[in-house]
Amino acid sequence: MTASAFDIAILGAGPVGRVLALMLARVAPDPARIALLAGAAPAPVTPAAAVPAADPRVLAMNHGSRVLLESLHAWPERSADIRNIHVSQRGRLGRTVIQNTDFGVPQLGSVVAYSGLHAKLDECVAACGVTVLTGPAQVDSQDADGVRILQGGQTLRCQVAVQSDGAGATDLRRDYGQHAVLTTAHAALPRRGWAWERFTAEGPLALLPHPQTPDAYSVVWCSAPDRAAELAALDNAAFSKALSAAFGDRLGRLSSQAPRHVFPLALAARRAQVQGRVAAIGNAAQTLHPVAGQGLNLGLRDAARLAQALAGWLARPEASPTALLTEFARARQVDRVITAGLTDLMPRVFATGLAPVEHACGLALLGMDLASPLRAPLAQHLLQGFRA
Repeated sequence: MTASAFDIAILGAGPVGRVLALMLARVAPDPARIALLAGAAPAPVTPAAAVPAADPRVLAMNHGSRVLLESLHAWPERSADIRNIHVSQRGRLGRTVIQNTDFGVPQLGSVVAYSGLHAKLDECVAACGVTVLTGPAQVDSQDADGVRILQGGQTLRCQVAVQSDGAGATDLRRDYGQHAVLTTAHAALPRRGWAWERFTAEGPLALLPHPQTPDAYSVVWCSAPDRAAELAALDNAAFSKALSAAFGDRLGRLSSQAPRHVFPLALAARRAQVQGRVAAIGNAAQTLHPVAGQGLNLGLRDAARLAQALAGWLARPEASPTALLTEFARARQVDRVITAGLTDLMPRVFATGLAPVEHACGLALLGMDLASPLRAPLAQHLLQGFRA
């Protein structure tokens, strides 16, 4: 067993961990003293991953996240812009439309393929000078001098450890009793630049423009576990019919020939983002319901704020970073509470099955549609989140 010394070790090389590594590498006197612990070696990106039917995973990036990734030269080559977001509920009056022109931005957000973003971040990380290590890693202990990490058969020492991936949050947990069905569908009457969030009695149904095919949409259909299993087991014709019935006719007939994948949905969050010299960001700090596509965007704001907090310290890593980490956690608290609360409330309040509540939701949507000051706070948060 050998010992190595790093200023910062990032446990997890998903998008949030990689973005943090890129941001820190820009300001570190010696980027090699930043360790990115990638767990298992990543699977190569195959040509099949470029086909929507082969990999339905897409990521909804808001405007703020796109600006951040572009500043790091980490924006993937292919993306689909979202200029309009249409929010409605099935069987009830009321809807609202949020438009990029309300804010004077080119787009409210964009959709990228997970495989495309992964490949671009991998390319940027390889060129930035940080030390990338593969193999399972975990925080073993910490003391006044740093953190001890067990990784790939060796012991690593670092001044600060950042947990960025994995379902490590257990303090607060809510099981929604919903599973998400992910797939890809084609629309007979596609509308470029539009994303759709439709609340049904079963749960939210989102259609996002797919970055690789103009008339394709990424589908995230949330429903009870039994219903999700039933939908996943349908043949393509029956599933397409059910999807069209649930979504409505705004895009004409929807047809899905792609594989379907089912994932359980739950809220899991840490109360404290920092413990001593160990910080948690991204999925290690909170896992959210996919409604409104806020999870990754929140994680990227975690990474940006942590990089800002530690930028000056990297020049003098012999100083204690604990006060900076405590301030980071304080600065992130409001954004985390608002975003987790928003994504927790929406899928539950729209699916109560109680007509007065659902009609009230419809009136709220109608009010936001008629008066821009009413929809501005929600739209602004979807655009870039709360930033302190």
